[in-house]
Amino acid sequence: MKRPLLALALLLAAPAALAQNAAPSGDAFYAAPSPLPSGSANAVLRQRPLSGTMALPSAARNTLLLYRSSDPRGRPVAVSGSVSIPPGAPPAGGWPVITWTHGTTGIAPLCAPSLDTASGPEHPYIATIATLLDGFIRAGFAIVATDYQGLGAGDFHPFLQGVPNARNALDMIRAAREVEPSLGRRFTVMGHSQGGHAALFTAAEAPRHAPELELLGTIAMAPGSQIAARLALVMASPRNELALPYVLYVLQSYATTHTEIDLTRILTPQAIAHLPDLRVQCMTHALSTGYWATAIAKDQFLPNPVLGPFLAIAARNEPGALRITTPTLVMQGSGDVTVRPQDTDATVRRLCAASTPLAYSAFPGVDHNGVMVSGASAALDWMRARFAGQAAAGNCGDLPRAGG
Repeated sequence: MKRPLLALALLLAAPAALAQNAAPSGDAFYAAPSPLPSGSANAVLRQRPLSGTMALPSAARNTLLLYRSSDPRGRPVAVSGSVSIPPGAPPAGGWPVITWTHGTTGIAPLCAPSLDTASGPEHPYIATIATLLDGFIRAGFAIVATDYQGLGAGDFHPFLQGVPNARNALDMIRAAREVEPSLGRRFTVMGHSQGGHAALFTAAEAPRHAPELELLGTIAMAPGSQIAARLALVMASPRNELALPYVLYVLQSYATTHTEIDLTRILTPQAIAHLPDLRVQCMTHALSTGYWATAIAKDQFLPNPVLGPFLAIAARNEPGALRITTPTLVMQGSGDVTVRPQDTDATVRRLCAASTPLAYSAFPGVDHNGVMVSGASAALDWMRARFAGQAAAGNCGDLPRAGG
């Protein structure tokens, strides 16, 4: 009687094993089947062992996934990401899960963190992320990390679109739990920069999109915000601006999803002609090479641009407008010139006014990526306290200011 049962067990296990064994090698892994196969709304499409920067060295297993999520219009889309499991036996209830949301790397498929190696175009940034996350692996947390739609798999990245980025992060947890049953259903979310923006939207979206999971808290490091204000600054600047490529990423992202936004009524013909340059390599390339490295910011915009449709969508993507009911920690360096400290101050004030249970930590003199280093220890302590069931202290009544 035991042999038929064994045969049945092997048969049931075969699809997952075959999916991993049959996964294409190299970058072909990211080419999603078209159309996507029918099945579960969040089914894993492919899996294979992960190598490269996001293969966290302290993990017992690092797995690359191609999974099903949804695009900004709610249609099924393939997204890539990684899952890293601590060594040893999971605690009762499964491994505590952190879903990581990364900051801006670019808008082209090759900018996905799961593709990064030591020679990758955004390696210094992604290596900083990996160092941060490896510390959480050593502390006994499982890490799941979406690349977001269009980075790795696909060709359109909904940059700074809060809801689709959040759903990518939540569906990443679901996919990871399919291949790693040792993962618990309790989770936290942590992100930096663009990913700080996505983390806050993940907190707001979780009760609606993934009610079977239990969110315990959110850490947003230097979260992107104040989209309209940053556009206004760039449009008025007589210099080459660090923020110019970011603004152009947002304009293209929103215009692709919302056809009422007409870039020919916002940008000059010369600027539009050079938009494809922003998909050559990734963010570092856009800031240092070619047309956009020297372009004068204000000269890229028409004298009387039609901004109304864009500003309406930007307002819907402001994290300060969210309703978040779970503990939230925002971290910001005062030396940050990428996400301005005064912008994060304003977002925190707005979240506090909406009764978000929030703590705000300002790090004097710390720059944009440095907040991931300077804030790592405090973030780890905060995460441990959430999974331990401890009450989260807030400071909305006496807020610090990172902006001076």
